[in-house]
Amino acid sequence: MDRSPGRVVAEGYDRVADRYLAWTIDGPTRLAYLDRVMELLPEGSHVLELGCGAGEPVARRLSERHRVTGVDLSPEQIARARVNAPDAEFLIGDMTQLVLEPRSLDAVIAFYSIIHVPRTMHTELLAKIASWLRPDGLFVATMGAVASPGTIQEDWLGVPMYFSHFDAPANRAMVQRAGFVLESTEVVEDEEDGRSVPFQWIVARRGFEPEMMEPIR
Repeated sequence: MDRSPGRVVAEGYDRVADRYLAWTIDGPTRLAYLDRVMELLPEGSHVLELGCGAGEPVARRLSERHRVTGVDLSPEQIARARVNAPDAEFLIGDMTQLVLEPRSLDAVIAFYSIIHVPRTMHTELLAKIASWLRPDGLFVATMGAVASPGTIQEDWLGVPMYFSHFDAPANRAMVQRAGFVLESTEVVEDEEDGRSVPFQWIVARRGFEPEMMEPIR
């Protein structure tokens, strides 16, 4: 049985598609940051959403004013996204394996998705995201707030799910070293299956060229 992080995440989101959408579609923090993205981006921006899920509400709303591409590991989520946000383009794939033209994007959005990538890959992923963005391009993401080296939670919304992340100070440093200028960071508690889970929300702009740096482990 394949228990690799990518397989666990893809199969988990395939199985939990209905429950996850019902749980997250009106999440107040997600909606607040989506509103902020809408306010910050000029109309017609090229936006990439990493971990787009079923396209609701983020890709659907953004695609009303912008050119949107969504990427997700889960075929079931992508099938739903193509129905929910028909004006956007969607790809089934691994965000860490994306190959895009440098400086081709105006914004990269990653709500609750980088937390499913092994944290040993976060440094390289953030550097790639910075390279895809035009100067002053927008990056808005949800990161973990408490360190977790990489674990499979066996019963997350009824399915196994993989999580991996650094703590909030390490995330801030890593984002800055990747070439971003931070506009804001905050830790917000989400209710998840009856318990409170902290997440770090980051808003940043592409600044200088990223440093040559070793991954944080």
